[in-house]
Amino acid sequence: MNINSIESTKMERKEFLIKTALGAAGAITAPYILPTGRLFARTNAEMADHVVYVLFAGGVRQQEAVLKQYLAGSQDVDIEGNIMYNMLEGDPPDRKIVYGTTPVGEPVGSQPIPKLLNTTFQRMGTIFPEVQAVNGGHYGGLNSLITGNRSTSQGLKKRPNYPSIFEYLRRHRGFKATECWFIGNTIMNSVPLLNSSNHPDYGTQYGANFVAPGVTFGSDGYNTLANAKVYHPQEELEPIYRMKAFLDNTFRVRNGEIDGIRNTEDEKIEIKEFVRDIFNKGGVPQPPVSDNGDMRNLAYAAQVMKWFKPKLTVVNLSSVDGCHSNFSGYLRSLHRADHGMAWLWNYIQTQIPEMAGKTILIATPECGRNERPNPIQDENDWFAYDHSGDYNTSRIWTTMVGPNVPANLMVGDPDNRVGRATDNVLTIAEIFGVKSDVQNAGLVDPGSASLFDRI
Repeated sequence: MNINSIESTKMERKEFLIKTALGAAGAITAPYILPTGRLFARTNAEMADHVVYVLFAGGVRQQEAVLKQYLAGSQDVDIEGNIMYNMLEGDPPDRKIVYGTTPVGEPVGSQPIPKLLNTTFQRMGTIFPEVQAVNGGHYGGLNSLITGNRSTSQGLKKRPNYPSIFEYLRRHRGFKATECWFIGNTIMNSVPLLNSSNHPDYGTQYGANFVAPGVTFGSDGYNTLANAKVYHPQEELEPIYRMKAFLDNTFRVRNGEIDGIRNTEDEKIEIKEFVRDIFNKGGVPQPPVSDNGDMRNLAYAAQVMKWFKPKLTVVNLSSVDGCHSNFSGYLRSLHRADHGMAWLWNYIQTQIPEMAGKTILIATPECGRNERPNPIQDENDWFAYDHSGDYNTSRIWTTMVGPNVPANLMVGDPDNRVGRATDNVLTIAEIFGVKSDVQNAGLVDPGSASLFDRI
C-alpha cells in the first residue's frame, strides 16, 4: 500500500479516512481476485448451503474430551465426568470442580458454565470418537485439516505445499473470495499462511480471506485504524509510517503489493463497510463467559457470517494449548470451547436466518496429547501434558451436525478407529458437490475418504 499515492486533496476528510485506514484494512484483512467462476460442473448434489469448520485446536486429550474421564485419566484421581456437555452426552463431575467460572469469594473455576443447548451435538448429529491425527505438531496438524494431506515435509512459516479446502472450493465450485473466510487466532508463525497454498495449480488467487480479530479489531487495530485521521504529508510523517508499518506487518505487503488473494472491487467495498461497521459498533456480541481468545474468535466469526453469509467459514481455536504448563487452565479452556461452540451454533440458528437450518458444522482437534504427563504442576498440583508424538497424541475426534448429517450416530470406538484428520477436506468437498474434482486432482492423502462414505 502506497499511502503517498492517494490523492487526498480530492477527497473529503471522511472519505479519506475510509479509503486509507479502513479501506486498506478491508483490502488486506480479506484479500483479493479470482479470475473467473468455476471451472468444472458439480460432481454430486450439494448437501448444505454453508459449512462452518472449527479447528478445535491446541491439542485435546481424548481422556478429558470424548472419554469423559475428567481427572481419572490424567491425575490419578478417581473422578470422572463430562465437561463438554453441549457437544457430548454425559453427566458432569460432581467433585473437585475447577473448570468453570470464578464467582467472587469462591475457588477458581468452581462454577460450571450453564448448558446452552437442550440437545447435544452428539445427539443432533454424528460423532467419530476415535479418529487418527496425522501429525503431532500444531502447524502440521492444522495443515492436514486444511489441505487433506499429511504434508510431512512442510516447513514452518511457509504456505502449504498442497491446496487448501478454500482453493478447491474456489477453483472447482467457483466461490468468491468473500464466500470463503479463515478466522485465525494470530498473525504470528504459520497461521495466516493457511488460507492458501504454494501449489502451482491453485495458489493465492484461489485462497480465502483471512482475519485475526485480536489484531484487526484489537487495541493495535483500533489505535491504528479506528482513530485514524488525515495526516499532513510533510509535517506528520511519523504516524503515516506507523500506520503503513502496521498494515504491512499485519497483512503481508511485499514490494508494494498485497501478498495474497484479491477481492473484486465490489468485494473490497463490502469488506470496507464491514470493518467500518465493527468499529462503529464498539464491540460485538460474545459468549457470556470470560474471554480467553477463543471466545473472541467465535464472536467475530459470527459477525463475519452474519455480514457475508460465507459458504465456508473456518475458525481456529487455540487456548487449550495451555495444557503444556497448566492442566487446570486447560480444563477451563476446554469447557469454554464447548460453551463457545454451543453459542456459535445457537447464534447461527437464531440470528442468521439465511444460514439457519442450512449449515453443517464440523469440528476436529488438530492433534491429541501425550498419555504420560510432563513434570510441571499447576496450582492444584496437577501435572501438565505435552504432545510429543506418542500414540495418544494421534488420537482425536470429529463431530458433525446439520442438514443431511445422521442424528445420534457414533461411528467407531476406542477399539475401532474410524476416520483420519485428512478426511474433512473430502467431506466438505462432498457437501458442496465437488468431491470427485478434489479426488481427481490427486493431492489429498490417498488414505482419506469423505466421512459420509465412512458412515
